[in-house]
Parts: sequence; C-alpha cells; structure tokens
Amino acid sequence: MLQLCRLALALLLALALPAWGSAVAIVISESGGMYAEFSSLIEEGLAGTNWTVSSITPADSLVRFPGQTDLIVTVGSEALRKTLGKGDSTPVIATLLPRQSYERIIAEFRRHPGRITAIYLDQPAARQAAFVNSLLPGQKKAGMLFSSETKNAANQYRVAFGNAGLKLDGEDIDSDSALLPALNTLLGRVNFLVAIPDSTIYRRDNIKAILITAFRYQRPVIGYSPSFVNAGALAALHTTPVQIARQTADTIINHGTSLPAPTGPNQFAIAINNNVAQSLNLNIPDEATIRRAMLADKEAR
Repeated sequence: MLQLCRLALALLLALALPAWGSAVAIVISESGGMYAEFSSLIEEGLAGTNWTVSSITPADSLVRFPGQTDLIVTVGSEALRKTLGKGDSTPVIATLLPRQSYERIIAEFRRHPGRITAIYLDQPAARQAAFVNSLLPGQKKAGMLFSSETKNAANQYRVAFGNAGLKLDGEDIDSDSALLPALNTLLGRVNFLVAIPDSTIYRRDNIKAILITAFRYQRPVIGYSPSFVNAGALAALHTTPVQIARQTADTIINHGTSLPAPTGPNQFAIAINNNVAQSLNLNIPDEATIRRAMLADKEAR
C-alpha cells in the first residue's frame, strides 16, 4: 500500500512539473543600445512558448555557450563571426546584417548551410522596384553602384526592375578613387540613384559626397535606412529592428532547429524626406499611398 501511495505521488509530481523547453542563446555585436533592445524583443516574442532565452552575450565577451543551448541567434555581423569562430555545431540564425556580409562570413568559415540561416536586412529586389514605381511614377531610368561585395546581385536587380518596367543602369566601383567619376557618369544617364547595402561604397565618410553630387545633378537618391534619409536621401525602404526581431521569434517558434533557407525581411517601413522632395521640385505621394500601391503588387509583399 505504501509503495502504491509513493508511486501515485511521483506521478502527480511529474504531471505538475513543466516539460523542459528549448534554449536560445543570443550573441550581440555590441553591448546595450539597439542590440540589447533587439534581444529583449525576441524574448518577448518567445514568451508563452516552450522556447526560452538562456543567455545574451556580447560578441567580445563570448567564451562558451550554456550547457543546454539548442539554437543560437546572432545579432549583427560581428556576432556571427565570433560565434562561428567558436566552431560550435549548434544551429544558428543570423540577423541584422546585409546579405553580402552573411555570405562573406559563411564562406570564410565554410559553415554547412543546413546548420545556419539568416534574416537579411536587404529588401527583396522586387519590393524595391515596386517602391521606386510607387514613389517616382513616370521615372523609369534607375541607377545603382556596385562593388565586389554587391556585383553578384546586379543581375537579380536588373531582372526585378525590368519586370517592373524599369531600366536599371549601373557602374562598377573597384577603388575609392573611382567612386565619384563613376557616379558622375552614371547620374548623367539616369533619373535617380538607388543605394543598396554595400560597406565598400556607402561608408560614413563618403555618403555626404555621394548625396551632394546627386543633388548637383538634381537626381534623388533612394536609400536603405532612416539615417540615410536624415542625411539627405529622398526616401528609404527599410525594415526596423522591431520587425526583424518579431520575424526572428516567429522563425524560432515555427521552425525550431529545422532551419529554413535564408530570407529577406517579410515586413517593411518607409522613410521620406519631404524637404529634399521640395528642394528637387518633386511632388511625391504620401507614405500611406505608397504602401497601398506596394501591397497591391504581389511581387512586393
């Protein structure tokens, strides 16, 4: 009888205890600021699921991962580089980095593609084309600058822009000294310049020169971040850290460690500099009108 009571008590205790969940370790490129906020948003997105965040570690403090780590989320390029440098076999979701940075780091470490995926910052080319058409209807000659980082994406953009009725013209940049001459040549042939994430071309020390040169030609620049717009670009199609964090949490919940293929952001935001529009004598639609037009385009969603 005593044995039966003990067995019943053990069963009751087992039923009362929660099942062990799965643990996510987050590695951030820098302490505090946007990276810490991003990590908190992932924690919020995982609340109430069987996934928990076991640790949040700055890349420069990374020594090892907690004992039970089922999945790693890296935030930013440096976090991915430091994580892969540890040689751990735990599946990785890389976030908040451009596609070219992701592909360069993967090639550097030769990580098996089945054990890692990414949510890029880059907007899909078809969505970018739809944005241009909605922002500047009637202007069909687009220009882009490509470096060794982004030249492999040139054909992808040409196809997407062509499908949207736009003609994409480009110049390859192979050195700092070639930038402004190539930009001057390109601006003489196009209606506007579309900037895509490229750390070789769009650096903090030369964005101002690019914007001033474009303004001299009275050509609007379409950027890829709110800071670009604040610096003098006409507009930008971008995705906020909040949107990427939500997508990351959804990816973890829906796929777990069975990682999907790398992808771009599934949501977008729009930034517009109305002062620049006025300076260029452009009468552009408001953000709500642009968004409606883009969402009506299936390729842009």
